[in-house]
Amino acid sequence: MVTLFSPKTAVLLAMAVVVITLLVGPAAFAADEAGAAATPASSTTSDGLRVLGLGIGAGIAIAGGALGTGRAQGSVGAGGTGALAEKPELFGNILILFAIPETLVIFAFVIAIMLYTKI
Repeated sequence: MVTLFSPKTAVLLAMAVVVITLLVGPAAFAADEAGAAATPASSTTSDGLRVLGLGIGAGIAIAGGALGTGRAQGSVGAGGTGALAEKPELFGNILILFAIPETLVIFAFVIAIMLYTKI
């Protein structure tokens, strides 16, 4: 199995992304004086945190769905290749089994769109 990153490197990279997000996030929601005058009085810091939470939630939904689909399709693909080598007439069944995990990404995409429209 060929991996792009070692597990230790992947964990360090994920931690770096979280730290950078936490450091840069507040600056992205900070309003300057010209922007503060244009925003309504009801806009508060909690609105910015809500938007940040919805954006992170949409990203997690897509990432989780994609990782789950990749893992499932990898297993089905490996088993399906072996089955097709012995019985080529199983192609239609293997194709259907290979397409079923794709619904995970479709559902994740729908959830991400639902979260995005709340922003």
